[in-house]
Amino acid sequence: MPTTDNSYPKPAVSELTPPDRTLMGPGPSDTNPRVLRAMSTPLVGHLDPSFVEIMDEVQELLRYTFQTDNEWTIPVSGTGSAAMEAAIGNLVEPGDTMLVPTNGYFGGRMASMARRAGGTVVEVDATWGEPLDPTAVDDALAEYDPDIFGFVHAETSTGVLQPNVSELTAAAHEHDTLVIADTVTSIGGVELRVDEWDIDVAYAGPQKCLSCPPGASPLTLSDQGMDKVLARDEEPRSWYLDLSLLEGYWGEKRAYHHTAPITNVYALREALRLVAEEGIENRWERHERLAGALKAGVEGMGLEMNASEDYWLPSLNAVRVPNGIDDGAVCEALLEQYDLEIAGGLGDLSGEIFRIGCMGHSARPENVIYVVTALGDVLESMGADVDPGSGVTATRRALEKTE
Repeated sequence: MPTTDNSYPKPAVSELTPPDRTLMGPGPSDTNPRVLRAMSTPLVGHLDPSFVEIMDEVQELLRYTFQTDNEWTIPVSGTGSAAMEAAIGNLVEPGDTMLVPTNGYFGGRMASMARRAGGTVVEVDATWGEPLDPTAVDDALAEYDPDIFGFVHAETSTGVLQPNVSELTAAAHEHDTLVIADTVTSIGGVELRVDEWDIDVAYAGPQKCLSCPPGASPLTLSDQGMDKVLARDEEPRSWYLDLSLLEGYWGEKRAYHHTAPITNVYALREALRLVAEEGIENRWERHERLAGALKAGVEGMGLEMNASEDYWLPSLNAVRVPNGIDDGAVCEALLEQYDLEIAGGLGDLSGEIFRIGCMGHSARPENVIYVVTALGDVLESMGADVDPGSGVTATRRALEKTE
């Protein structure tokens, strides 16, 4: 008989009781109770006929949310970064050149993934906190003649929404360049029209404006984008994210490739059903209206937004940290005193901004008032030059105007 090895004591782990936070950071956002209920429904096999039907429904709902007719529209098994790597790692092959932006943290991540895929990276310059200038993009396309151009539609690190998307894509296509768009913080929250704007590939995450736990991440490819994937001379470096193989699972064959995260697909389906029930344009309007009230509140108490009104991103509000205030201490105090999550800056804006989300199920009037009230209280207690009462009043007035 086997002997008992007492060198490995049995862990004494208590029942799971995470804190009940209000999530108003850059993601994840609060999850709708309907989505949580969907995750508690019985598992079936990933090739079960009932799950195949669910797969079809998820693809149909994703097409609506992306505003596309692309046949190749799927949830990638993984977080938003997996969808990002699937897009870049499949379209960029050794010898290709990818043009990436310098105006935020996630443009830098595009560059890193393109290099790992064997591509050569070139840059179109723009300051952190500013959008890309279509003229600068056109000049860079003419100078470098890239195979792929990537841009971030909603830059989570700076609170900037890229305007003039159609101008960027038109310039790229004039140079026979395919376009990849990062829509992680825009899908389901701000206007996004993949077909109308002529975007070849868009990837996203479910945990922001879709208010769905991470694990199954939206991705859509045009026929031209998928043609490039299927015409590669070399296989992609990732077997797991090889779209030519995933085509067999998410296409008509439904052939085994991997075990899909079934519960996450359930969750995404319900989150997308909520989008369709609300109506995509109504959902865009709700985010702009409630984030506008949040913006009115932080400005009313005396704070400044990082992004200009012309390219303010409603789903991610970048607010300048007052002089003499430690952003990390503020975030910590909000967690401890209010069970409220916001975040500080990344990269070039580290220590300079708060990042306050207004996303999906978190984008509700009571949450907007709560975050303005709590932020004002904590900042005032730390000696910041703010007027919390004026901030709350401005928020309430903004909300009343939009009711």
